[in-house]
Amino acid sequence: MSATTRLLRGGYRAVRGGLFRIDPEVIHERMIQALGVLPATRAATEHDPVTIAGIRFPNRVGLAAGLDKDGIAARAWARLGFGFAELGTVTARAQPGNPRPRLFRGPASGAIVNRMGFNNEGAAALAERLRGHGVARGNMAAGIPLGVSIGKTKVVPTEEATDDYLRSLEQVAPVADYVAVNVSSPNTPGLRSLQAAKEIEALLGALTARAAELGAIPVFVKLAPDLEPATLEDTLAVIAASDVAGVIATNTTLSRDGLDHDDGHLAYEAGGLSGAPLTARALAFVERLAARVPLPVMGVGGIMTPRDAGRMFDAGAELVQIYTGFIYEGPALIRGIHEWGRA
Repeated sequence: MSATTRLLRGGYRAVRGGLFRIDPEVIHERMIQALGVLPATRAATEHDPVTIAGIRFPNRVGLAAGLDKDGIAARAWARLGFGFAELGTVTARAQPGNPRPRLFRGPASGAIVNRMGFNNEGAAALAERLRGHGVARGNMAAGIPLGVSIGKTKVVPTEEATDDYLRSLEQVAPVADYVAVNVSSPNTPGLRSLQAAKEIEALLGALTARAAELGAIPVFVKLAPDLEPATLEDTLAVIAASDVAGVIATNTTLSRDGLDHDDGHLAYEAGGLSGAPLTARALAFVERLAARVPLPVMGVGGIMTPRDAGRMFDAGAELVQIYTGFIYEGPALIRGIHEWGRA
């Protein structure tokens, strides 16, 4: 770790205690709003650039979906060193998400539990905001590629999910460099059932066909780390035979393994667990996925240190995404990954 990165890490940790005394969702909203006033930059950090699915990524470290749901801070992520950012998850209809409180920290464990429930202003609102900033697919107006994660609107029945996803895809296609199909959040009832082979085959078939009509926008699919082995094998076989551009692994987990005793209260909070307790599970999932499916993999889940990212790359991930690690370690984590071997 360079002296600059150590200084950045120490500075962030010095203020983190104060930030963590504020309600998690409140400080999250304030941070996004503050970042949203920063002007765009085209000076993305170039480090080991790679081209995947026709997209040139200036570096391999991305922002995971969930942190900037409505694209308010879309122009700021390049300034912090990210090589790409995944906005959303957005849905075809605006929705408030689950009741508050719905976001919980576990500092002793380096963990977060959330049951946000896809709170967002809607796919059309995100697209309009990005167009207002001059963003169009491929023009790098934000300095980095922007992906958009799409999910199912809560009030839409599962049997009507495909049409709901298609509406979101059509809204964001002009402004997204890629689209991520989120079928793995644990916070929308019935959503994870769409990962079963029959359901995901129909969903991905419809989305990739429409994406081709909209200008060959790459479609990635995001999977949960909690899939049972037999279900996972069937699902991966379908994905491998589909026209998707790649896989994002993983989402949050319903498991509470790895929580520190001091964070025991989180075991009783509904929602998905992210952070350090997910590190080993996510890594094992990526290893299995990369060996099974001949598609690019974005590794996400439990990346809390540069070494965690390095292990993800070694497991077969072409790109990594961070969220909880960024909350706990700040921008120093991004710099540290750039300085770590391959990334």
